[in-house]
Amino acid sequence: MKIITDTSALYSPQEGKELGIEVIPACVLVDDVVYRDYEDISSEEFLKLIEQGKVPTSSQPAIGDVIEVFEGTQEEILYLTIGDGLSGTYQNAMGARNCVEQNEHIHIIDTQTLAGAQRYLVQKAMMLMKEGVGIEEIVRQVKNSVETSASFVIPSDFNYLKRSGRLTSVAAAICSVIKIIPILTQTEDMKRIKPFAVKRSHKKAVDAVIEYFKGIRVNQEYIISIGHAGVRQVAEAAVKQIRNHFSDTTIELFQLSPALITHGGPGCITIQAICR
Repeated sequence: MKIITDTSALYSPQEGKELGIEVIPACVLVDDVVYRDYEDISSEEFLKLIEQGKVPTSSQPAIGDVIEVFEGTQEEILYLTIGDGLSGTYQNAMGARNCVEQNEHIHIIDTQTLAGAQRYLVQKAMMLMKEGVGIEEIVRQVKNSVETSASFVIPSDFNYLKRSGRLTSVAAAICSVIKIIPILTQTEDMKRIKPFAVKRSHKKAVDAVIEYFKGIRVNQEYIISIGHAGVRQVAEAAVKQIRNHFSDTTIELFQLSPALITHGGPGCITIQAICR
C-alpha cells in the first residue's frame, strides 16, 4: 500500500521519501514565480520574502503531479488531503482519480484539517499499514480520528485574513487599531473558517482554547499540536501555558509550511487537538 499526503501535513517531500510515503508539495506564488513547498523554498526563506513586502498567494498541488503519482503504482493508494474547503486539494485529488483508468485502488480521505492534526492522521495510517491492517480498516480508523479534531488559528497580521475574505476590511482595521486578538475555528461542516472568540491578549486567547479543550474532554488519548509562522517564542509560550492544564497529553510544536503561512499570515499560531 502507498500512502500519499501533501505538504500541509508539515512533511517535506524528502522526509516523505525517508518514511516511505509520497508527499506532494503545495505551491506559493510570489511576483509571478511559483515555489513548491519545502522543495523550492523553506518557511524561513518564505518569511523573509514577506518581510521584504512581497505579497504571496497559494495553490494546491498541480493536478498533473497527482495524476503522475496515481499512475505510478497499481498497489492500494491512500491519499490523505488537507481539508476540503480549506483548500482545493481534495477536489483536485478527486479529479485526478477520475482521470485514471481502473482507479478502484485509489482511496482519498478528506482529513477536514491541516498542519499538526493532518500530520497525525498520516502517522496513524502509516502505523496501521506497518501492522498489516487492511485498507478498509485503515480508512475506517483514520476517519474515526478525523471526527475528533478541533483546530484554532490566532492571527497576527490581519491583512492576510482580509485578503482571504475571512475578515472584512473594516474589521481588520479595527483589530489592528485597538489591538484585539480574534480566534478563528472551523464551521460545523469543517469546510470554512468562522470567528470563535475575541480577546484582549494572546494569553487570554490561548486560555479560551484551553477551556474549549477541557469542554471536549481532551486527555492523554489526544495529541495537541501548536504550529507557528516564524514566532517560535510565542508558540513555546503557548505550549507551556497549555501544558499546565494538560500535563499528561502529548504536545508537539511545528513551524508551518509556506502555503499555510500564506493563509494564516506571518506571526500566526495554530492550536489543534485530535484523538488517537
